[in-house]
Amino acid sequence: MSSPYWSDFVQGLHPYVPGEQPKVQDLVKLNTNENPYPPSPNVLKAISDEAINALRLYPDPKNSALKKSLAKSFALNENQICLGNGSDEVLAFAFQGLLKHNKPVLFPAITYGFYTVYCGLYEIDYVELPLADDFSINLADYQRDNGGVIFPNPNAPTGIGKGLADIEGFIKGNPDSVVIVDEAYVDFGAESAASLIDRYPNLLVVQTLSKSRSLAGSRVGYALGNADLIEALERIKNSFNPYSIDRLAELAATASIEDVDYFNHCRQRIIATREWTVEQLQALDFDVLPSMANFVMVKPNSISAESLFTQLREHKILVRYFQKPRIEEYLRISIGTDEEMQALVAAIKSIL
Repeated sequence: MSSPYWSDFVQGLHPYVPGEQPKVQDLVKLNTNENPYPPSPNVLKAISDEAINALRLYPDPKNSALKKSLAKSFALNENQICLGNGSDEVLAFAFQGLLKHNKPVLFPAITYGFYTVYCGLYEIDYVELPLADDFSINLADYQRDNGGVIFPNPNAPTGIGKGLADIEGFIKGNPDSVVIVDEAYVDFGAESAASLIDRYPNLLVVQTLSKSRSLAGSRVGYALGNADLIEALERIKNSFNPYSIDRLAELAATASIEDVDYFNHCRQRIIATREWTVEQLQALDFDVLPSMANFVMVKPNSISAESLFTQLREHKILVRYFQKPRIEEYLRISIGTDEEMQALVAAIKSIL
């Protein structure tokens, strides 16, 4: 589709395609890695009548309350934090402000689809490096001339994570450009690189409250890094939209960050359910990639992934199928509640 009113630039864009958000009733939805549990109870308490009445006023453009909470949580200063409307917006700031150079950006060939989208949107040259045979990221491959490096830890859609020592070793060997570690799923089994920020001025860590904090509908993400890196992101943000976090989103995010006990309880439940699901699927002759995320990447060996995807939908269970090289034989399955995963396993047994 095109229009005579479109610019030549927009006609060449290939936008990101998000996971399906169907309107089907009673669907077991395991396709977009949402948290199956509600946000912290403190979120509801924070959104008071007074807070709703205050919606007539613009929010604090600095989002000082949320930055203060995050700074305390990560033992950083507030000028080491940049907030955005979901981590996708924060990544957009980073691609514009830190990765647009004369040398190509490096990232995995199988990874989060927004990276190629942003390179197209901001006209950034890039090189996709293949994953190893076991689908892991080999950081030694990235020790080459570059205009920046970005990779998720754990990676998506594989769920495979890198150890902190490996990440630090790579950052040491790549001091002349920015290294961005996208930690959307870090809370489900990997170790955050945020502890390295004060040692490496070229490190930027990006996280989201969508997954482990159950705030996907609230759209809050943030970057952590050296104050100079953060200033670049803030310049982009304030040239685009200084009010990217609304009042209710900031209240919800702050309440969620401060409720550490609830956060730990929910993520441990998800990890336990993930391990149970892995055991069940392996018993059904599935190959399962080792996951540190709130999803698993699995290969059925007695039926094609595409056929299983279709038949699961007929059972009102929605998972994610990527018709792409190397992963077209796999399905990505989000971890839901115990009951939802039991329903998934029962449906697979029925199909097989």
